Amino acid sequence: MNIAEKYFKEQMKSEEFRRAYLEEKTKLDIEYRLEELKRDIRKRKSTGELIEKVEDLEKFVMGG
Repeated sequence: MNIAEKYFKEQMKSEEFRRAYLEEKTKLDIEYRLEELKRDIRKRKSTGELIEKVEDLEKFVMGG
């Protein structure tokens, strides 16, 4: 394990750090999925494919 991994593991023991990290990770995941959805809309993917991506995003946001 390198120094960065050790530091990260140590920081994850802090509830405040863990919460902030997970919140930021979730925001980035949503941002990525939205960009992917926009790209698919521009490519004129089928309505079914687009709806499926929206539903997947809804599930992600709702935590399920």
